[in-house]
Amino acid sequence: MGTSYQVVAQQFLDGYGKGVKMVKIAVVADIHGNLPALAAVWADIKWQGVEEILCLGDVVGYYPWPNEVIEFIRERAITLVQGNYDESVGEELPACGCDFPTAAAMLIGETSLQWTINTVTCENKRWLQDLPKNLRLQRATYDLLLVHGSPDRNNEYLTMDIPAAKLVNILAQEKVDILLCGHTHVPYHRQVRTGHVINAGSVGKPKHGNPNATYVIVRLGKQVAISIKEVPYDYEQTAQRTIAAGLPEQLAAAVRTGLG
Repeated sequence: MGTSYQVVAQQFLDGYGKGVKMVKIAVVADIHGNLPALAAVWADIKWQGVEEILCLGDVVGYYPWPNEVIEFIRERAITLVQGNYDESVGEELPACGCDFPTAAAMLIGETSLQWTINTVTCENKRWLQDLPKNLRLQRATYDLLLVHGSPDRNNEYLTMDIPAAKLVNILAQEKVDILLCGHTHVPYHRQVRTGHVINAGSVGKPKHGNPNATYVIVRLGKQVAISIKEVPYDYEQTAQRTIAAGLPEQLAAAVRTGLG
């Protein structure tokens, strides 16, 4: 990871080995139908030896393996919440609810959404419809809230530069210690007075400036520690398959650069 994305949490070591049980969780988000990226991240997660894998939604959209990604997750019974793209595909909505910067970007998004709606099976659409929009868990001594965008909306962007006061309020209102979110496609960890906000970045459509897939490992014990992981994969395979599927060529360019 570049210097902006080095391990950013407190050191866990002072609690390790002193009777405090450590829980190690991998958190992924925004796979967006990119099966080669998911396979590479899965292999890395298994090598890390985590106890649990959580997914923060947007398993489909943009890239050409939506059914395969859904089946990968279903077969492994991975705990997850519904993303805005998952909702739009499952409900066959005309828009994904994304905040596109230009009209051209909106057209690309709408084209990929319609392609995905036409491709995903009826059974998998029903599965997407039934996903929860948020999920509360307790791990170690911490209360966790899983969302895609924010507790209010699955398409709200909680970016890394959001004012700390808003994060303080969200954590206090939701009565949780840790908020896990995605949607921005850029990983980060913010610690504020009332707890932690952790964004898992994106497995399938990263926007942090290079094509590597990202996810996070969360260690819970006496303290909270975060590792942001980058995983290389064969992004050219995704780019070529995207073009062959008739999806916009700009999506192939995005996956090659990690610039969204």
